[in-house]
Amino acid sequence: MKISNQKLMNAEERKNLQQLDELVLNASTEELEKIQEIDYQTQLDGESFYHIYVNSDSIIPPRIKKS
Repeated sequence: MKISNQKLMNAEERKNLQQLDELVLNASTEELEKIQEIDYQTQLDGESFYHIYVNSDSIIPPRIKKS
């Protein structure tokens, strides 16, 4: 019996989500405004901020190391 089609997060996805959480939680007011604008634009493009974050080194501040 199959209960759900939900795909569980793997370790890499969890790590990326945690880094994104840290980015937002530790952001300055100016950084939050930029994040908000990027999020808004990604939604208009039908994307998610998470996927843009994971696939782009340009929006990740140096204080958060992406491995």
